[in-house]
Amino acid sequence: MQDSKEYLEKRAYFEKIITLYGRNVIIEVLQDATIEIHKLHMSNSNKTDGAVETILSLAKKRGIEVTYHDKNALSRISKNAKQDQGVAIDIIASSYKNAKEIKTLKKFKLIALDGIQNPQNLGMIIRSCAAGYVDGIILPKKNSAKISPLVIKASAGTLFKLPIYYCNTLDEALKELKDTKIYLLSSHAKNSIYDMQKSDKSIFILGNESEGVSKEVEKICNTSISIPMNRGVESLNVAVTASLIAFMK
Repeated sequence: MQDSKEYLEKRAYFEKIITLYGRNVIIEVLQDATIEIHKLHMSNSNKTDGAVETILSLAKKRGIEVTYHDKNALSRISKNAKQDQGVAIDIIASSYKNAKEIKTLKKFKLIALDGIQNPQNLGMIIRSCAAGYVDGIILPKKNSAKISPLVIKASAGTLFKLPIYYCNTLDEALKELKDTKIYLLSSHAKNSIYDMQKSDKSIFILGNESEGVSKEVEKICNTSISIPMNRGVESLNVAVTASLIAFMK
């Protein structure tokens, strides 16, 4: 029983780890004392230049464990050999939570992302939600942009300011959430965002940049809503749509 509890605690700990890469990004992360760091990874082929010296100096000041790898091993850690610049870092994101935790909330307004592929869109969505009246974002692991340096840059430092609930697929997570009003954003919907009745538990689904919401997720939604358009404009960028939803009270 004790072993099982320890395993679950360890698993929960490692699920919160996000790996970032790139020298400038890692220097910024190391300089931010509010970000908890698990481990720093370095390629043993790195030449000792100014950036590498700065990274190692900051890591030493913070007492962070540094491990060295050959180039191939590091690329498996960073998952981006072309852009990792020989460095990667594991950060512990306390705001990165399992979507199963949503069931414990009594009230919430969430934005769920279905197949958002563009890292800049994801970063801007995170920024708008952090600034607006949203309690978190549901971000599937499959078929979605991953948390990366591009996302962090687009979020302008707001990535860890609100909960991001992860799940394998969005339809699996939504099926677990009973008595929740699930809104599908669609340009074809008859009801608009201004016709909605307030609910203690609401989720707004935003779909893929070109294909929209998947059929699996669409089946789970309670109702469809649209954003009224003028002057023949057909649709808005998904990040702009998220911003409008985020600032609705």
